[in-house]
Amino acid sequence: MSRKFIFLAFAMALASATGCSFSKTARETAPFAMAQLQESPGPTQRYIAERHKVEVITSESQLQKSWESAVTFCGTIRCEIISSNITTRAAASMPSGGISLRVAPEDFTKLLAYVEKLGRVAQHTTEREDKTTSVVDTEAKIKNLTTFRDNLRAMFAKPSSTVRDLVEVQKQLTDTQAELDSETAKRKILANETEKIAVEISFRVESPSQNAMSQIWNAFKESGSILADSTAALITTIVAVIPWLILIVPAFWLLARLWRKLKLRRSRSVVPAVSQTND
Repeated sequence: MSRKFIFLAFAMALASATGCSFSKTARETAPFAMAQLQESPGPTQRYIAERHKVEVITSESQLQKSWESAVTFCGTIRCEIISSNITTRAAASMPSGGISLRVAPEDFTKLLAYVEKLGRVAQHTTEREDKTTSVVDTEAKIKNLTTFRDNLRAMFAKPSSTVRDLVEVQKQLTDTQAELDSETAKRKILANETEKIAVEISFRVESPSQNAMSQIWNAFKESGSILADSTAALITTIVAVIPWLILIVPAFWLLARLWRKLKLRRSRSVVPAVSQTND
């Protein structure tokens, strides 16, 4: 049995899925059945992946409490937290927090209304993506692969099959099951994206307005930082130049000494010449 046996199983799967009888003509034309899948009519249900990004501004003293309150409220509705994080004040950054979650469409309004009470909503972004084609294609693949797998199992159980046939069917059955598992996992991901709303909530602290004294104090702190940086740069430069000074200073001293000797010799040679000319 070679490929004809496998094509026969696939043709049986198509016949079972479409409700057609599996005649002798169908068996003879089984190799062409793989490319002739029956098209299903367009779906009436739409599968939409919806995502929301909400930015909430709160005071620094209420940041931790607001973040914890949002996490707690998610547990009271049909809501699943994917990830959450919170950071404290650092030297150059303000504290912040974030929550990534998925909520049932029926409870999204409740969640949004509760989040709006935790601070001032500075930004709310909504994104929607149509996943209908992906869902329909994945479901069709799962249906065809399931029928094909069941037919392969039936052929594998036949006592009249040869060892070669059983080996090929077993290989095809393993590949089909692996592909079926992959498509099933893909469908679960699509279901999670289309049956729940993805929400990202970010908490940030608004920078307080600075008065004149605070600005002067910040200027003093910045000047001290600039002075420290300049001093560090000067020290680095001096340390980098010292090895060269050890070589350059003796070299200049030797060159100066040689120049003086050369100049002295020239002056001595010029004096006798002048004396001879006067005589």
